[in-house]
Amino acid sequence: MIDHLDTWQAAKDAGDAPLALDLTAASLFEIDYIAPPADISDFITTLYYFRCDEALIRDVQPASIGHLSLFPYGKGEMHFQDGRRDPNPPVAVLTPLSQASPIIVEGPFHAIGAALSPLGWAALTGLHAGEHGDRLRPAREILGPGVEELGDRLNHAYREGALTGRECAAEIGAFVGRNASPVNRRHAEFIKVVNAWLGASLNPEVADLVAHAAYSERQVQRLTERYFGLSPQALARKYRALRAAALLSFPSLTPEFEAELGDAFFDQSHMIREITRFVGRTPARLADKDSPFLAEMIQPKNLRELDG
Repeated sequence: MIDHLDTWQAAKDAGDAPLALDLTAASLFEIDYIAPPADISDFITTLYYFRCDEALIRDVQPASIGHLSLFPYGKGEMHFQDGRRDPNPPVAVLTPLSQASPIIVEGPFHAIGAALSPLGWAALTGLHAGEHGDRLRPAREILGPGVEELGDRLNHAYREGALTGRECAAEIGAFVGRNASPVNRRHAEFIKVVNAWLGASLNPEVADLVAHAAYSERQVQRLTERYFGLSPQALARKYRALRAAALLSFPSLTPEFEAELGDAFFDQSHMIREITRFVGRTPARLADKDSPFLAEMIQPKNLRELDG
C-alpha cells in the first residue's frame, strides 16, 4: 500500500495527481445509491452500497460535505492535499472535503454509508466543518462509542451474510436520524439560504448571499465556514466545479447550458483547473466509463441539496 501511495505522492509533487495513475475500471465496480427515507432526507443526500473485489482499487473522492461509512472489507488510505494520509477504519467519518482526494485500497473493498447534507453534518456531529475538514477518522472519535458498537455489529453481520448492504445502509440512515440534534433555527434557515444561493447560478455573487441571509457580511463568512467548511467565495467555486462537471458528464448539452458554462469561467484552462481541483478529473475524463464512483457522486441527484 505504501509503495502505491508514494507513487501517487511523487505524481502530486510533479503536478500530475490525481490523474497520473490508472483508475479501477467501471466493469469491476457495483454501486447502489439508495434514496433516504423522507424523515431523514434533510440530513442525508444519499445512502450507498459500494463494492469492488479487485486486489487493488484506485479512485478519487470528489469534494463533499461528509460521510458516515462502514468498511467491512478493504484496507486503504485517503490522501489529502497537505500530504497527510488517513487509513480507513472499519467504522469511519469522512469530514468535509475542501477538494478532491485520492483513495487507494487493497481489496476486496466494500463501503456502506450515508452522504450527509450540510444540515446533516451539523445535526449529527455538532462540529465546525472548516476546523474539522479533510480527515477520515474513526467514527467513535466524533460520534462516541455507540456508533462503533453499531458499526462493528453491522460489519460482522454483513460479512456473515446475515444482513445485506442495503439493510446495513438503512441502519446507518436510522442512526443518523436518531442522533441528529436540533440545529439553531436561524442557522438552519441560513443553511437553506446558502443552498438556494448555490443552486441559483453556476457563478453566484457573494453580495447576493449577504442580501438574503439576514446577517452581516462578517457573520455570513463565519457561518458559511462553520456549516459548509469553506468561505462563501470558495464554496461557490467548489459547487460551480461540481455542477459544471455534472453537466459535462452528460452525452450532450443544450445551447443554454453551454452558454452558462462559458459565462461561469474565465476561459477553458480556468475551467479545467477548477474541475480538476474539486472533482479530480479534467473535463475530458468526466464521462470516462472507467470512473464509476466519480460519475455517480457528481450526478445532479447527489447534489440535490442545491435547490436549483
